[in-house]
Amino acid sequence: METKEFNFKGFRMSGFAALFLIIAALVLGVWLIYRAVDVEVYSGLAAGIILIVLALFGCAGFVMNEPGEARVMMFFGKYKGTFKEVGFHWVNPFINTKKLSLRARNLDAQPIKVNDKIGNPVMIGLVVVWRLKDTYKAMFEIDSQTMAMSAVTASVGTNVASVMRAFERFVQIQSDAALRQVAGQYAYDNTNLQSEELTLRDGGDEINNQLKEKLEERLAMAGIEIVEARINYLAYAPEIAAVMLRRQQAAAIITAREKIVEGAVGMVKMALDKLSEEEIVELDDDKKAAMVSNLLVVLCGDDNAQPVVNTGTLNQ
Repeated sequence: METKEFNFKGFRMSGFAALFLIIAALVLGVWLIYRAVDVEVYSGLAAGIILIVLALFGCAGFVMNEPGEARVMMFFGKYKGTFKEVGFHWVNPFINTKKLSLRARNLDAQPIKVNDKIGNPVMIGLVVVWRLKDTYKAMFEIDSQTMAMSAVTASVGTNVASVMRAFERFVQIQSDAALRQVAGQYAYDNTNLQSEELTLRDGGDEINNQLKEKLEERLAMAGIEIVEARINYLAYAPEIAAVMLRRQQAAAIITAREKIVEGAVGMVKMALDKLSEEEIVELDDDKKAAMVSNLLVVLCGDDNAQPVVNTGTLNQ
């Protein structure tokens, strides 16, 4: 995506060199004033005052950047570039600088209530890791003044903490909107056990990737980059949680019963085959049916079977 951001190319110098020159100008100005008063030379007095005023005005040109910080440079309302060089520098004092943080930030959004694809209300929350990528868009494409929360009393645009809180508010609102959009496209869980449709509960990385794409689309206008977006909370809304829990329990019981019956049938078949192959006993169809019935009751029943000893013969 096209960007209007560019590096600051105006005059700059080492802050320590500028500090030395300013201190020297102050000392010289004080000496000229003292000398002018001593010998009553008023031209020296004016020169000393001018030097002191210029030195004090020059103090406004100091800028200091830490790693992960940037300054948007403005010259009487005109964008002059973004200054990202780390260290202590001096620039034109007439340039107004707006400090921004380029470090990664974390947003742990509170769970919100959303209707899934089939209309069930679910509670869903996410974690977003984001950072500023385009300082021009961040400062001039959106209105950070109106994004600031009412609790912020500092002047937005001059205080880096209040500016970043404004961006956090913007990210939070857009995150909620993107989360609602993605969650509304999928069901919480499969009601049909045979279905392979993607759901919120088992979507995993695919759902997270879609959420990240939606967030990037919404936040591109603000020059914000999404490092990671991940659903960290997912549950049915309280009003239907109990009903859905019983449905999940019933589905789990059915699945378990299917496995038990499948295993029991296999064990009965193996038992009959073994008896026939090793010619331990000859069983007619009625005896096989009775044996199958007894074995299935023993293997599939929840209670322990009570053994019964048959003292008769198989022909009885």
